[in-house]
Amino acid sequence: MAVAQVLTSEWTKIRSVRSTVWTLGLAAVVTIGLGVLISILSKNEFENLHAQDKLAFDPTFVSFAGTSLGQLAMIVFGVLVVSNEYSTGMIRMSLSAVPQRGTFLFGKITVATALALAVAMVTSFASFFLGQAMLGDLRADIGDPGVLRAVIGGGLYMTLIALFSMGVATMLRSPMLALGILMPVFFLLAPILGNVSATKKIGQYLPDQAGSKIMQVVPPLDGDAPYGPWGGLLIMVAWVVVALAGGYVLLKKRDA
Repeated sequence: MAVAQVLTSEWTKIRSVRSTVWTLGLAAVVTIGLGVLISILSKNEFENLHAQDKLAFDPTFVSFAGTSLGQLAMIVFGVLVVSNEYSTGMIRMSLSAVPQRGTFLFGKITVATALALAVAMVTSFASFFLGQAMLGDLRADIGDPGVLRAVIGGGLYMTLIALFSMGVATMLRSPMLALGILMPVFFLLAPILGNVSATKKIGQYLPDQAGSKIMQVVPPLDGDAPYGPWGGLLIMVAWVVVALAGGYVLLKKRDA
């Protein structure tokens, strides 16, 4: 089957499954809504902060506070895009129609990534502008140094979260197993390793801990990471490449 036909087929699959579409919408709503709420709370509490905390206040990063929860929906989206066919048994028909497994995986990943990127970029810009509106005189402008990079980086971060989840789901095939691993890693293991002094040097190289640096404009007070915003994003990209490569190798080797 030609690549164009594979892409069309994958697009039809994704938009015909309501759960995948709803998760993207939920990612946007949660990210924007929580970002607005945290921005309001941050403005109200700003005067109560210590002098050092005021100097390290990052209005841009505050507006992306919802990303920590919104990425949950992106993880679910990435897992469902891949594992839905395994859970329903449709994967056998798909691989019979597209026996070139590299082409099959490329088509699925390409369509899902394009959709995730579009939603993530709209979400990131909306989170920024609405969050800054709530911050009032504490707000940052899109033209300030590092701000546009952070806003675009927010969209890239969310997209890479979905891509990483697709790679893991391709390796594991089971949606429950994939979510059972990804959720604890992103919402328990990574925050713990990243905030405990004994394990912080390890935690800062996990995909979300490294990738989120791209959304920061003002360095945090305890920021001692040996890489900058783009370095952190590259670390996250490396994780994504490893996950996708692992998924491709296993897809090639085993039966459907």
